[in-house]
Amino acid sequence: MAKQGRDWTDILVKRGMVGPDQLDEARKMAGPVEESLVRLGYAEPDQILKAKAEQFGLTFVDLREVEIPSTIIDLVPESLARENLVLPLAEEGQLIRVIMHDPMDLETIDKLRFVLNREIEVALASKESITEAINKYYGGTTQETESVDSMLQEFTDTAIDFSDDLTERGGSAGVGLDDSDAPVIRLVYLIIQEAVNSRASDIHIEPFSDRVRVRYRIDGVLVERDSPPRRLLSPIVSRLKIMGGIDIAERRRPQDGRIKMHVAGKDIDFRVSILPTNHGQSVVMRILDRDNIKVGIRDLGFGEEDWKRFSVLIKRPNGILLVTGPTGSGKTTTLYASLNELNRPDVKIITAEDPIEYYLPGVNQCEVKAKIGMTFARIIRAMLRQNPNILLVGEIRDEETANTAIQASLTGHLVFSTLHTNDAPSAITRLVDIGVQPFLVASSVMGIMAQRLVRKVCPKCRARYEPDENVLKGIGLRPEIAKKANFMKGKGCSNCNKSGYRGRMGIYELMTMTTEIREMTFKGESTEAIRRLARRQGMRTLFEDGMIKALKGLTTIDEVLRITKPDGALEMPVAKKP
Repeated sequence: MAKQGRDWTDILVKRGMVGPDQLDEARKMAGPVEESLVRLGYAEPDQILKAKAEQFGLTFVDLREVEIPSTIIDLVPESLARENLVLPLAEEGQLIRVIMHDPMDLETIDKLRFVLNREIEVALASKESITEAINKYYGGTTQETESVDSMLQEFTDTAIDFSDDLTERGGSAGVGLDDSDAPVIRLVYLIIQEAVNSRASDIHIEPFSDRVRVRYRIDGVLVERDSPPRRLLSPIVSRLKIMGGIDIAERRRPQDGRIKMHVAGKDIDFRVSILPTNHGQSVVMRILDRDNIKVGIRDLGFGEEDWKRFSVLIKRPNGILLVTGPTGSGKTTTLYASLNELNRPDVKIITAEDPIEYYLPGVNQCEVKAKIGMTFARIIRAMLRQNPNILLVGEIRDEETANTAIQASLTGHLVFSTLHTNDAPSAITRLVDIGVQPFLVASSVMGIMAQRLVRKVCPKCRARYEPDENVLKGIGLRPEIAKKANFMKGKGCSNCNKSGYRGRMGIYELMTMTTEIREMTFKGESTEAIRRLARRQGMRTLFEDGMIKALKGLTTIDEVLRITKPDGALEMPVAKKP
């Protein structure tokens, strides 16, 4: 290992890539500083790797511009390369130069030296580029994708019934492929594997009169896959039912199940929903990756002011905090991030969920089972006898659940829950409409946060652009603010599947219950009146928060307008350029 020089963070600051204030902000976040800088959009992975390479006196390699001969690739077995995320680059006598992403991973260097019985020299590249290169040279995601294509082509070109012995092979539901598996089993596994590798959150298998449509929801947007022949619908659905422990004989009623599989090197849960339609059974699989909830509050995308206010709210000793938004807006992730922040040995946390999506270590989680009378309200009443400090109620759906949760907050418990409303002020009206007395809402609710998810500009292909003047005028953005903004848009590359976006972040509308808002709630004032007062007191709307992120270049105006709508002239301060 080369002699260590000046710290890589100092190198970034000296080169002007990152400001001192931006570096301090990243250091305050949970997790490694380099990951925080990337999440905040202040630096790109390659910039950080180049600075680390300079620090340790190593070479930085752009794998997109390098072609490695097969004779060099053969020096390191595929299993060793994948397990340790390394790639051979060159050979010089008894020395092998290998590419890694962490220059301080001395354990891996020693392992390579022992297994290969050669001297090891390290070069640096980003983790993502190493993974892509391993798949390219050893075969991986690309070949798996081609396998899906080739299997679909085989099914289309032939009239053979590949579904033989499907039900007899249910034993391999939670494992990988075997050479003896039926083609439909292999096809289902490869579809799931492709969806996970594509970062999809859902898999949709939808029947129509002449075909079966397969779509993946990637970064909140559905992307259509090649269509299997119509005759494969029944075998595919039957296979998924076997994997999820669902009755394959039932075809008239909606059904739900859960699948656990080891895919792409990690254990992933799938929540399966089956709905009978006029053309057959439609299947939607929610992909529940446990890594998605290992985030801190700071990583969710809050602005500085909202982060401080939200951090104060979740540390209150009692009261109700409501998170609102439609399905798929990230409410569960926000609540779990809050619980992760509060989960300590001296705090007891109990949740009531329908269903339990992710399993949290150290948290008592209960699942709603309406068939046996285990409703939200009943679970909450039982929770209170368990002497908890914090309760999470998956969703407030009816008067009984709402009143029980409010009584829990009034008896000294901190309660988190969700509602389905369009914005934060509407949640107050919604609770009253459900049947909760206004004075109870005023005295128990301490804060309401509405949220949505917007796609982030791809860091690999983003470039500055100037929005059309008519667009800026339509959203009420003043020219002097637009001139100082840092608008970014992705050109489209392999990293983002030509979409210009990769990953998502939250936009938020946080309303704290001040004395004035409590009085208006008690008097039964309208939602519009409460919204006007909240904005005068500093509440930033969803659209304004989204536009601030667009001004910073983290997302685009088009993406914000896809999720929200303008709500007046923008009077926000201009954010610092990343």
